[in-house]
Amino acid sequence: AGTGKTETTKDLSRALGLQIVVFNCSDQMTYHSMAQIFMGIAQTGCWGCFDEFNRISIEVLSVVSTQYKTILDAIRSNVAQFSFMEEDIRLISTNGAFITMNPGYAGRTELPENLKALFRPVAMIVPDLRFICENMLMSEGFIKARPLANKFVQLYSLCKELLSKQMHYDWGLRAVKSLLRQAGTLKRLEPESDENPVLCRALRDFNTPKITTLDMPIFLRLIKDLFPGCWPDPFSDPDFEKVCIGTSKRRGLQPDP
Repeated sequence: AGTGKTETTKDLSRALGLQIVVFNCSDQMTYHSMAQIFMGIAQTGCWGCFDEFNRISIEVLSVVSTQYKTILDAIRSNVAQFSFMEEDIRLISTNGAFITMNPGYAGRTELPENLKALFRPVAMIVPDLRFICENMLMSEGFIKARPLANKFVQLYSLCKELLSKQMHYDWGLRAVKSLLRQAGTLKRLEPESDENPVLCRALRDFNTPKITTLDMPIFLRLIKDLFPGCWPDPFSDPDFEKVCIGTSKRRGLQPDP
């Protein structure tokens, strides 16, 4: 997960000027709902990206292969109309279907061979976060993008190794992108200030709410090691803090400012 399968498909469609619709697949999907999606794709000429395709049950997948093969045969025949699920529908030949999946995950289905034959497999590996961080930092206006990207990736890799395993922890590409956007916001608030404290503040303030009490000392120690002598004050909103503390006390909770 987090290798950029869906984003790559979306970027390809954008480059070709074609609309793409992303569907999050689940085991609740039936061959009727899949038929409706395929009919829409065939008649509009857009692309369909079926995310986590192997979540669909094996019974439905075997019918889906027949449905999609009907569309592919119509495209090869270069016809303007064709019969699909006992209905005559028009065909715009720019349509296409892409599937993304993480094989080997629990609760996932092995694709039938006749369905595999309809698609061209593309293997994806985990991208180098260092280059992504560097480019995103530069696009957000950071001048020292390379050394800061090294510190960022080092922190996240150490967190993955040293902190406890929690369901809500995410040290992957999605978390990296969202935090870099936050760092860019802080940079624009203080465009002339030193960039090390800006990134340090972003990494500390946007991660500490999700860190457990036992992991907190380790996390803060890692940040202090990577940004020695740099400990900027967090942005504070006293009025908002008073409201939060008051609400917590009224609900019988213990405020932790």
